[in-house]
Amino acid sequence: MINFMRFRKIFFLISALVILPGAVSLFLFGLQPSIDFTGGTLWELRGEFSDGEIRGVFERRGLSFEIQSSGESQLLIKTVPLESDLHQDLLAELREEVGEIEEVRFETLGPRLGAELLRKALLAVALASLTILSYIAYRFRNFAYGAVAILAMLHDTAVLLGVFSILGVAAGVEVGTLFVTAVLTTLSFSVHDTIVVFDRIREIRSRSGLGFEEAVNQAVAETLVRSLNNSLTIIFMLAALFFLGGETLRWFVFALLVGTVSGTYSSTFTAAPLLIVWENVSRKRNWRGILRLH
Repeated sequence: MINFMRFRKIFFLISALVILPGAVSLFLFGLQPSIDFTGGTLWELRGEFSDGEIRGVFERRGLSFEIQSSGESQLLIKTVPLESDLHQDLLAELREEVGEIEEVRFETLGPRLGAELLRKALLAVALASLTILSYIAYRFRNFAYGAVAILAMLHDTAVLLGVFSILGVAAGVEVGTLFVTAVLTTLSFSVHDTIVVFDRIREIRSRSGLGFEEAVNQAVAETLVRSLNNSLTIIFMLAALFFLGGETLRWFVFALLVGTVSGTYSSTFTAAPLLIVWENVSRKRNWRGILRLH
């Protein structure tokens, strides 16, 4: 059996090399918020027109805007909040300029509502993390398991935020409510895999006389193939959606892909080694009570 835990410093180094560039990007540039958080209008149109024709109308009005393809003969326009009268004027001008246009979607979100959505999103992540910490600590009767699971979740969150910060700088990718959904889904997936590893550690410890590090290593070895098989089925499906799905879901699916890969890695090669580090530190400092692993 391979002694995976012997390489735990390498696993931590890999995590650091992945997280560090994203952390620098987050510090320098942050994330690119979509109108879900900043407020604005999403206007999706279908018809026989070109980007240049649409741009000309908006530029003459002096409106800031962004245009992207959302399907065949279909464009998604992101712009400042449009009042009803301005919306109708623009639609009439566009139809006069390029001919018949079908409105697929028109949604306006005010800045105040966008700020409220951001607060609620952050609160949702914080409450989910606190609840998971409490539940795991209670079920395993040990605070260490809950704390390490949260650290693994933070690892996955840092990876996801860092990747999208870099994508925001390099490709103008924005984050919105779908990105928050992807983050929460990643946290759920990460802790699910982590609990499987933790439960196997507890089972091995209860039925054998192995030391803690040996038990962790055996648990990792026994669950690794199962974790890979489970994750690969998800990755194959998400990859198909990313390459074949619509433009509006592409970056949401990509966020799930990053979260799935990171969650699979952290459950096995971050959470498990962190338990060993916690055990070694607690033994040296002679901690007692809920902070101990035995």
